[in-house]
Amino acid sequence: MNKIIEIKNLFFTYDKNYVLEDINLDILHNDFLAIIGPNGGGKSTLLKLILDLLKPKKGQIKRDLSISSIGYVPQNTNLNTDFPITALEVVLMGHVGKKKSFFGYCKEDVSCAMNSLKQVGMEDFANSKIGDLSGGQRQRVFIARALCSNPKIMLLDEPTASIDVKGQTEIYELLKELNKSISIVVISHDISVLMNYAKNVAHVNKNLVYHHLKNIEQTFDTQNEHLCEVELLSALGKKQVCCNHTHGDA
Repeated sequence: MNKIIEIKNLFFTYDKNYVLEDINLDILHNDFLAIIGPNGGGKSTLLKLILDLLKPKKGQIKRDLSISSIGYVPQNTNLNTDFPITALEVVLMGHVGKKKSFFGYCKEDVSCAMNSLKQVGMEDFANSKIGDLSGGQRQRVFIARALCSNPKIMLLDEPTASIDVKGQTEIYELLKELNKSISIVVISHDISVLMNYAKNVAHVNKNLVYHHLKNIEQTFDTQNEHLCEVELLSALGKKQVCCNHTHGDA
C-alpha cells in the first residue's frame, strides 16, 4: 500500500526536554489510524509535527507530493460558541480558494461549503448559529470545514470529547464512511475506536509502538515484559489482534 506520510527517526524537544524520541511511522492511503497513550505522552505534538506547525529536532517527515492539503479538526470545538457565526460561515473559513465577491466568498466557495455540510449530514443547519448546535453537531461542522479543502488525509484530536455516547457513535460512523476515500488519523481515549473502527494503532508515550489490527488469532502474550495496552484492551473487547512491536520503534 502507498504511504501518504512517512516519519523517520523523529525527535522533538520542548526547552531541551525530549517529548518524542526516535519516532518511526507510516500512514497509508485510506488508513484509519488511532493514536493512543497517556496525557503528556506527545500525541498532540505528533499531530502538530505532521501538520508542519512544529519542526522536528531530528529526523524527517515525508509527505506524498500529491497532497495539496491536510484536514484538521481541533480538540475543543466549544470555544467562542457565543460568537454570532453560522455553521455555513464556519465551514467557509476552511476554504482555501481565492476569496472574493459577496461577504468575501464567491458562489463556488459557498457551493463547496454546502456540499461539505451535506457530506456530514448538516446541510439543514447551514444558517444555524454555531452556539445553538449540540456538541456532536458542532463537531460535524468542524469536520465539514476540514473537508472543504478536499484533503486526502484528516487529523482529528479527541473528536468526541464532551459528546454524549450517541453523538460519539455518530461521529465515528461518519469517519468510517469518510475513510472510504481519505485517510483518517484520530487521537482518542475511546476504546470503541480500537474495537470497531481503527485499522492500525500507534501508542505514543515519548516513544511509539505500532500495532496492526487484523482479524487473525490475537497474540496477547502475558510473558512479555512489555504490557501491551492495545493487546489488553483488545482482549477485553474480544477483538482478535495481531500486535507487532519493539520497544521504542514503530
